[in-house]
Amino acid sequence: MKKVYSIAPYGLNGVLVEVEANLSRHLPKIIIVGLPDAAVSEAKERVWAAIENSNFSFPRQKVVINLAPAQIKKEGGAYDLPIAIAILVASGLLKEIDHNIAFIGELSLNGDLKAVPGILVMVTSLKELGFKEVFLSSANAKEAGVVDGIDIFPVDNLKQLVKHLEGNQSIKPLGSRQINFSKVKYAIDMSEIRGQSQAKRVLEISAAGGHNVLMVGPPGAGKTMLAKAFLSILPKPSLPEILETSKIYSLAGLLSEDKPIIDSHVVRSPHHSASVSAIIGGGSWPRPGEISLAHNNVLFLDEILEFPRQVLEALRQPLEDKVITVSRVKGSFDFPANFILIATANPCPCGFLTDKDRSCQCSAGDIKRYQKRLSGPLLDRIDLHLLLDKVDSQDLVSNKFDAESSKNIVQRIDSARQIQKQRYEDYSFRLNCDISSKFINKVCNISDSSCSILAQASKNLNLSARAYFKILKVARTIADLELKENIEDNHILEALQYRAKIFD
Repeated sequence: MKKVYSIAPYGLNGVLVEVEANLSRHLPKIIIVGLPDAAVSEAKERVWAAIENSNFSFPRQKVVINLAPAQIKKEGGAYDLPIAIAILVASGLLKEIDHNIAFIGELSLNGDLKAVPGILVMVTSLKELGFKEVFLSSANAKEAGVVDGIDIFPVDNLKQLVKHLEGNQSIKPLGSRQINFSKVKYAIDMSEIRGQSQAKRVLEISAAGGHNVLMVGPPGAGKTMLAKAFLSILPKPSLPEILETSKIYSLAGLLSEDKPIIDSHVVRSPHHSASVSAIIGGGSWPRPGEISLAHNNVLFLDEILEFPRQVLEALRQPLEDKVITVSRVKGSFDFPANFILIATANPCPCGFLTDKDRSCQCSAGDIKRYQKRLSGPLLDRIDLHLLLDKVDSQDLVSNKFDAESSKNIVQRIDSARQIQKQRYEDYSFRLNCDISSKFINKVCNISDSSCSILAQASKNLNLSARAYFKILKVARTIADLELKENIEDNHILEALQYRAKIFD
């Protein structure tokens, strides 16, 4: 019995897999055990053909392949290569493999190696487990190459790898693997949006402190355009954020040889017909959903009231905890879900309830039922609420249009985030939106006059404890944008106006 090593992605972590091969004197066939799925079970046909077509002799014996640990479900084609190597070692065509070398890859029938999803998760886990070398498909090499501390060997086919292991031909590991950030030019700049100065201010606060936003207004008010321009005022992601986001995309199979890493902010904008599993993650073998793909980025729900109630209520836990737990019979996984929610909505089914130029045709009952699709608990978790009006016609036709560019806005946001980084360097959170209730009074200390304002507002607006703390966090962000150390009364007052009820 001979053994080589591979890795199984288990959520955003990896579980070491021992691929054991045993030959016995029976009729030639391959048996794979160790809780394989259909794709892994089919590996025996791919491996047999790949070995024969690479001009190696497949052992004319019974071959039993064990994928340990047996209690972990194995899926996909990533085990083809380690199975083939284990068989070649067991048959004596290769010498035993060093214990700090791992293999990942799917084999075609002619022995070529194909890319597999989740490679970034697997290679990161192998490095953490102490492995020094990993052999994988050349198509996965760039993606795996962002992980330092482990040698990545890009392999084109099984024959090339066997020659390398025999010492007859050398495969060179990837060299220096610095991340080259791509230059991103966003489709919409804030300077292109006419009017809506208050909406731009709200989005600036959101970007600075990581706060969630709900914009309600009639069709044509510019809600969608503002949401799309939001990317242009987000600061560049840090390297840890890039790697964390890229691991999620890798697990979802959304990275490619052309785009091996997510090095800029993205917006995930699922359609309102998306299922609960598509939004929060799931499947028979849990995979990250849209909220995890929006981790460290933006989740844009256009016309949020059109989403099914079940989908919206599923957002409550990740909005609060910044993580989503997906439980299935085959496993339970925690996926990160720390995103900025940008949601838009019409005020009524026809959309013209708040329009100054058109009259609403909806009945009071229809309006109430429509607005009730967004429950109080979910609405409470959104920090900034804004009621938009249509842009004035004079602003649309004016030739004297001079709005502030995203470049100028992002400079203020960068400064505010730098203040937060220094303030929270000893804490587990990074932005004002993440401040826990335990530390809220320490980092959001306010004057007696601000306390009085908040007390009166809490009574008049019937604010919950969660809403009260949300106001403090928003006020803290407004103060940071103004480079003020202390929260002042005007910061509290501005934060309060973004908690006014926009739905009756």
